Amino acid sequence: MERIGFVGTGVMGTGIIKNLLKAGYEVTIYNRTKAHAQGLIDAGARWAASPAKVAADAPITFSMVGFPQDVADVYFSEQGILAGAQAGSIVVDMTTSTPTLARKIAAAAGQRGTAAVDAPVSGGDIGAQNGTLTIMVGGDQAALPQLQPIFDVIGSQTHYFGTAGSGQHAKMANQIMVAGTMTGLTETLAYAKAAGLNLEDVLATVGGGAAANWSLTNYGPRILAGDYTPGFFAKHFLKDLRIALDEAERMHLELPATAAAKQLYEQLVDAGHGNDGTQALIKLYPGWKDNPHD
Repeated sequence: MERIGFVGTGVMGTGIIKNLLKAGYEVTIYNRTKAHAQGLIDAGARWAASPAKVAADAPITFSMVGFPQDVADVYFSEQGILAGAQAGSIVVDMTTSTPTLARKIAAAAGQRGTAAVDAPVSGGDIGAQNGTLTIMVGGDQAALPQLQPIFDVIGSQTHYFGTAGSGQHAKMANQIMVAGTMTGLTETLAYAKAAGLNLEDVLATVGGGAAANWSLTNYGPRILAGDYTPGFFAKHFLKDLRIALDEAERMHLELPATAAAKQLYEQLVDAGHGNDGTQALIKLYPGWKDNPHD
């Protein structure tokens, strides 16, 4: 039975690890807070005391943490993944992070004889739970034959985009689109509520035509239920939009709609809603309460 290492047991990591366990993989895990990993340990995952020990225990180590600084810490610290990774092993960062950091990890891994892949995903908590994520891959293409059976367990699509950092660039393109659908969804509902329309009927109507999109289908009902639990944290989405805009600036590209979405999510996070899901953006709109039917 093949052993896999996994660093990070947040909302997304937990769903992915559960599917790997169900598929028969032995999974060694680490999380900064062990209590958050207890459910996975109970489900059969094996605990390691550090990212280095995870990597030393498995030929393939995945990571999925919060912010680029967290990625840097779990790879480059004294007890980080690269300190434990063996020659001939593979490290795969699934965090949405910066292309620059992905290239830095790949360079450092290469010096150890370790292959590195950046593989951020889309599909949210539902995709992680159902094993239907879309995986965007950059880095060492020679590692893909070993990784593809694992990707097939956790995702429904895998696309390779090129050298280290290319997977992260693809994820930025994805997040730019999501920014548009999330602002569209929230303003659709704000407008419809102000006009006195039945909101369930609005979602059904808009979702049945040219305006249909993933955000509307998956987050619209949560908003109407007053459910702001995170499938994806608002604070993490703000991080992604900042990365996208920083990368666009490096390419001398202006993205005014994405910049507007970033400003809205900054307002949301500054108002104390960073740990809500991205759908909590609706809270910025006047007259919208936790019960949308008020």
